[in-house]
This record gives sequence, C-alpha cells and structure tokens, in this order.
Amino acid sequence: MFDWLQHFADWLIYTVFNVGQETHLGTALNFFVYDTLKILILLFFVVFIMGIVNAYFPVERLKDYLNKKKLYGLEYFFSSVFGAITPFCSCSSVPLFIGFVQGGIPLGVTFSFLITSPLVNEVAVAMFLGMFGIKATLIYAVSGIILGTIGGWLLGKFNLEPLLSDWVKKILENKMQHGKFEEVKQTFYQRLPEISRGAWDIVKGVLLYVVIGIAIGAAMHGYVPENFFNTYLGGGQWWTVPLAVLVAVPMYANAAGIVPIIQVFVAKGVPLGTAIAFMMATVGLSIPEATLLKKVMSLKLIAIFFGIVTLCIMISGYLFNLIL
Repeated sequence: MFDWLQHFADWLIYTVFNVGQETHLGTALNFFVYDTLKILILLFFVVFIMGIVNAYFPVERLKDYLNKKKLYGLEYFFSSVFGAITPFCSCSSVPLFIGFVQGGIPLGVTFSFLITSPLVNEVAVAMFLGMFGIKATLIYAVSGIILGTIGGWLLGKFNLEPLLSDWVKKILENKMQHGKFEEVKQTFYQRLPEISRGAWDIVKGVLLYVVIGIAIGAAMHGYVPENFFNTYLGGGQWWTVPLAVLVAVPMYANAAGIVPIIQVFVAKGVPLGTAIAFMMATVGLSIPEATLLKKVMSLKLIAIFFGIVTLCIMISGYLFNLIL
C-alpha cells in the first residue's frame, strides 16, 4: 500500500542527499521520512472518513447502543479483533484513536483497539508462521487479541474520560457536524469542503507531535545496536521478562519490522516468551507513541494506559515461557 512512499524515501535519502544506505544516519533518516509521510496521510484519511461517518451515520446511537446494551464484554473483543486485522503500528493507530473518540465510541472499547492494533497484524502473523511454526503463531495472535480485550475492559472500568486532553474535550464539545448536516439538507459535494477543513485542522493540531515522535523513533531505529539486547536477555532468569519490556519502551517499530529481530534473539538463546514480550512492548509501549498520545491524553491517563498494558505484556511473557 505504501511501497511508493518507501521508494520515495529511498530516492530522497540515498540518491538526492547521497547518504549511505548502510549507515546509521541513512537508516534513521529513511525511517523518519517514510513513517512521517505515512502517518500524516493516514491521519488525514482516517479523520476525513470519520467526518463523513459523523455526517451521515447515527454515531450517537452507536454510542448509546454500546453503553446500554449488555454485550458481556464482546464489544471489547470485537474492537480488539478489528485492531488485529488493521495493519498499523502504534503511532499509526493514534489517528484512529482520535477518530473513534471523536465519533463517540466508549473509551474502554477504543483502548481495546489501540492496544491490539500494533501488536497483531496479518503480515506479522505470516512471518511468525514461517519462522516459529503454527503453535507459536496461534499463541501470539490469540494472546494479542486477549490482551487488547482485557486491557480495554480494565481501562473502561476506571471512568477515564475526564483525563482526556483539553484539545480532545474541545473537539467533543464543539462536535456539531452531525446535527448541522441533519438540519440542513446538503449534497455530499456541498459538505465536502467543511469535512476537509475539519480533517486538516486536526492534522495541524497534531503535526508537531507526529514529527517529534517519529524523530525519536528514527534515532532509536538507526543507532541502537541489536547485540545489546542479546547480551542481557538470554539467560532465562525471572527478571529477563520485565527487563525486556523496560528496554523495549524507548524503541519504535511495527510488528512486521520487529519479527526478524525476534528471530535473531531466539537464535541467540533468548527464550521465545521473553522475545515476544520485548516485541509487544516495542510496538505497544513506545516513547514515540506516548509523545503522540500526549496530544489526546493527560500524563496521568498515559501512565495508567501504559501501566495496564505493561502488566498484561509481562504476564503474557511468563506464560509464553512456560508454554513454549
């Protein structure tokens, strides 16, 4: 889908700027250009689509349905499954999180998507199947969905809406598009300029956070050596799982990008459960993601979100080591 962006990043960094492809700087700059453009395009597209949804579909009824109907946790499960089938990394999932909150979806259900989306995707599943076999792949995929379901359910019990950022609260307070479009009969082309302006306003509002977040991730991606992790995570002691999670937080990669590194870890003697915990923390607890989330959440809400996800990932790592 975004191959053309990768080709553009390669051409810009390696040809126009003549930065060596095998250098740390070249790797970091290529990563920065590609991911920044990809996320900005995704951000505008998703918010634009949500603007159309808000204009035509009864989002408030959906919100009321999810809040009032007894689905016995299935709403969290469905949101987690939807996250698993969307091929987004943690930073790419943030635009969808904004769109869901803007659309009135309950926050806990939205968190289920935000947790699972970066952890599990079809590319990573295919790579896992080829590298580790069907048993490990099933455990990885199912555990990611369960992690999102349980994490979203727990977060949904805490009544965290007041901890959203003032920027998001303002969007929710001023969200009059749906009512206005119902009162005034307009064609899609008449509504299009206003929907586009609304999407662009949100893109401008998070632009700085996107650039800073991807810059941090690019630096980590280009300069942190892999051998460091093999040295300290290969013993199999009880503390290697929490250490793997802790060390992974400053990193930034999507699940598909980190799977080959996990294969190297396992080949070097790192237990598979510890390696998977590292992978989940890398894609689900990154500093760049926290930087982007600062635009939509308070620091307290980010800390609660990261704390719940960290606990679930560590439990999963220990279980994987026991099972595998």
